[in-house]
Amino acid sequence: MTFKALVLVVLLLTPATVAFSQTDRAADAAAIRAHIESIFQAFIDGDIEKIFATHSEDWRGLLEGTSTPIKGIDEYMRANGIEWPRSKDAPKNTPYYPEGTTYKVDDFDVHFYSTELAVASFLGEFRRNGLTLRRFRIMDVYAKRRGSWIQVASHTVVDPEWRAEQMAKPMTITPEMRQQILTTRDAVWKAWFTNDRAALEKLIPEEVIAINNDTEAWSDRAAVLAGAKSFAESGGKLVRLEFPKTEIQVYGNTVLVYTTYVYEIEVNGKRNTSSGRATEMFVRRGDTLVNVGWHMDSGK
Repeated sequence: MTFKALVLVVLLLTPATVAFSQTDRAADAAAIRAHIESIFQAFIDGDIEKIFATHSEDWRGLLEGTSTPIKGIDEYMRANGIEWPRSKDAPKNTPYYPEGTTYKVDDFDVHFYSTELAVASFLGEFRRNGLTLRRFRIMDVYAKRRGSWIQVASHTVVDPEWRAEQMAKPMTITPEMRQQILTTRDAVWKAWFTNDRAALEKLIPEEVIAINNDTEAWSDRAAVLAGAKSFAESGGKLVRLEFPKTEIQVYGNTVLVYTTYVYEIEVNGKRNTSSGRATEMFVRRGDTLVNVGWHMDSGK
């Protein structure tokens, strides 16, 4: 290769040439955006075959909720909660979102690194009745194979700003959620009265702060455990435990329980009934609720 030829090659590869090629890719950019939008629609429709077809066999990446990189289309499908491989009697379509859901793509940008490689970055969301159901920050990698663009990799996370907004709003409490909360609340009280140390250590974390109605001192975890032990050693037994009224608020992973209570205990053959009000705070950690604090009073 002559010196003049080498100079010509270098000039052809200068940033100015690359920048010019970016402006000459409108058709490819439109094709990639259309492909991305078809994936959004496929998830709305629960179109399993479409979801499979729009992702490469060697797909790589991370999705919201995955702790390790996803390798291959099979792992991708399962990471999205899709039975894979599909059984013969599995339903063809299983919508991810309720009827009437639409999608929206904002701040779309695609950059081409070659004639067969591009990276698209954008905000995408699912909407229904004017409300955003979920919003994502997404970076998709596209490759051109057999003349068509296909998604080969992605990094998809829930938009942290949108998540923060949702965490500050009260959640709708389903019957299943309410039952789990009430079951955990009951378990904490009963574990204390029976001095079930294993249950108490599981349900009450180190940072607990407790304000009881029979003492001015606030209790930490050690004091809570010591109180349960002292009650058991005194021969005390729980005879009756009721919660006449309970209201619940849930914000993200935080649960607030407002309740009235009545309990009856027996010590040395004598029975005593106590009643009052309590505000209890729980935090969800994984699939478990832990009781991080409470404030009790006599209600008088």
